[in-house]
Amino acid sequence: MRIAIEAAKFTPGEANALRRAMATFRHVGTTHRFCSKMVEGMAARGYARDFAERCFRQIEGFGTYGFPEIHAASFANLVYVSAWLKCHHPAAFTCALLNSQPMGFYAPAQIVRDVRAHGVEVRGIDVNVSNWDCMLEEGGALRLGLRLVAGFRPDWASTLLDARDSGFPDFPTLAEAGLPQPALVALAEADALRSLGLDRRTGLWQVRGLDNAHDLPLFAALPMRVRVADLPYMRLPEQVVADYQTTGLSLKAHPLRFLRPTLTSEGVRSCAEATVQPDGARLRVAGVVLVRQRPGNASGVVFVTIEDETGIANVVVWPSLTERNRQALMGSTLLLVDGRIQRSPEGVVHVVADRLADRSASLHTLEDDATAPPTPVRADELPGPRARGPIGHFNQPRTIPRSRDFR
Repeated sequence: MRIAIEAAKFTPGEANALRRAMATFRHVGTTHRFCSKMVEGMAARGYARDFAERCFRQIEGFGTYGFPEIHAASFANLVYVSAWLKCHHPAAFTCALLNSQPMGFYAPAQIVRDVRAHGVEVRGIDVNVSNWDCMLEEGGALRLGLRLVAGFRPDWASTLLDARDSGFPDFPTLAEAGLPQPALVALAEADALRSLGLDRRTGLWQVRGLDNAHDLPLFAALPMRVRVADLPYMRLPEQVVADYQTTGLSLKAHPLRFLRPTLTSEGVRSCAEATVQPDGARLRVAGVVLVRQRPGNASGVVFVTIEDETGIANVVVWPSLTERNRQALMGSTLLLVDGRIQRSPEGVVHVVADRLADRSASLHTLEDDATAPPTPVRADELPGPRARGPIGHFNQPRTIPRSRDFR
């Protein structure tokens, strides 16, 4: 802009128009409109015409790469700072990401899985400890916040924190804190009452059993009753499903842990195994779809990131396969991929897909190993009776949050 104004006598408005033409690097072809004015203006100011033409060619060439290069430098700085924070302060970095959701490629479940894999202790949502936001605790542990509980509102969190003081010793004290019943239901369903000695099912039983008549003046002086029942315990797969449905993640296990025996019998490798295979090796891999990307400059190629209990794998789907397997590619939550390993010299590993299959239905029939230990109702009690068959604590059809797709 300065060159155009000083050397060719552009007005500030005309110089800004030239700048905008240079900035439209996705629509190359508008900068030439200023060629005549630039060259003739410089010639009139006594500059050699050849020199003026060379100046404009440099400006025109800069417009094809200079704008994205500036952005690349800015993004590089952000990436460097983010990588430094993630390396040296992973708990704080993850805490900030969770408190900024929704954002980015990865959902809270993947962010938490990654930080745990890097040695950070993550503690669950707890009515006696958690604030609205996620926070850091003594020893560098990350405590999940009430913001992750589905349907829980900020004003409910304020009421809870105002009444909590030094903590709720028992459920009746919590019930008298002024929270509406929907808030208590949300906390119980999110398994946030463990510090009160209540697991998800018994906590929900207590909330549902609150006597509405207790609010009447005649009964106001009566102590609140705690209903005791010998409830069937929730098996671990059910707990994990309920965790995902109420908070979007689980600290107990990954859903594919329970499908691994079946997948292994079908010759399906884990994502961790896929990343160490040699270039060109053929394999089957399956995982929950995290991200689908179809960049505009990739000629129709779709990039998919999948996850299992061992890590993630990157899948490349060529346009020809996309047309044949569109439903499985775009609609599946659990994707089965047959393909071959492509390993770059830099160490980046992709699975180039030959065939895709939608295995999402498997997520709705999660079964635990018969030898798996039961989940105690309280820390100081023996397990309750086990119900026969799936208990079906929640009636929601979706187990895993939707993928984050970019086009």
